[in-house]
Amino acid sequence: MTVQTPEHDEAHGGGLGSRLNWLRAAVLGANDGIVSTAGLVVGVAGATDERAALLTAGLAGLLAGSMSMAAGEYVSVSTQRDSEKAALALEKRELATEPQAELVELTELLEGKGLDGQLAREVAEQLTEHDALRAHAEVELGIDPDQLTNPWHAAGASFLAFTVGALLPLLAIVLPPAGQRLWITVVAVLAALALCGWSSARMGAAPVGRAVLRNVGGGALAMAVTYAAGSVLGAVGV
Repeated sequence: MTVQTPEHDEAHGGGLGSRLNWLRAAVLGANDGIVSTAGLVVGVAGATDERAALLTAGLAGLLAGSMSMAAGEYVSVSTQRDSEKAALALEKRELATEPQAELVELTELLEGKGLDGQLAREVAEQLTEHDALRAHAEVELGIDPDQLTNPWHAAGASFLAFTVGALLPLLAIVLPPAGQRLWITVVAVLAALALCGWSSARMGAAPVGRAVLRNVGGGALAMAVTYAAGSVLGAVGV
């Protein structure tokens, strides 16, 4: 008689959480690009319908926003990486100078995760014998020494995600005829924001409807405010 084991569809790779975080960051970066650039070009459209002015404003917003996102992400992730490397260096020194104290600490950490005292001690000894630094990094610090955050990757991903998102409202405002630019841009932006909200909710296992409404509502409000401001400034000839 053949015993069939249940099949599992979910992935169990150690980098799954990291990949999901990257994907979520990409969606949020694209969302920022859509909203900020849409608000900018729609605001300018409230004051003028000249394609050159709209293109200039949109390109300036795209470049400024993408560079700002990349620089901010680089600084943030560099700080995180420096902290991770400093924590690993400290752990390495402690393992070299106080190996028994570190073994006791690892045992207590494993007990805190639910292992009984004897088993925790045995596991701690085996992990220490195999790779003491990795054991402490993963159990104590929550760090994988082989997968430290990379600031250049983060900066590049943020730049690309923002640029892709920003291109949508930019193209939507400059390509159609003058009389159709505004409504085509608004429809395209709201549809893209709905997709971003749906994607982020699905990745986070959150309610989809609420995420979509929040995303679309925020984008609509941003465009309404900037369009009103542009219209007022255009009316007074500023």
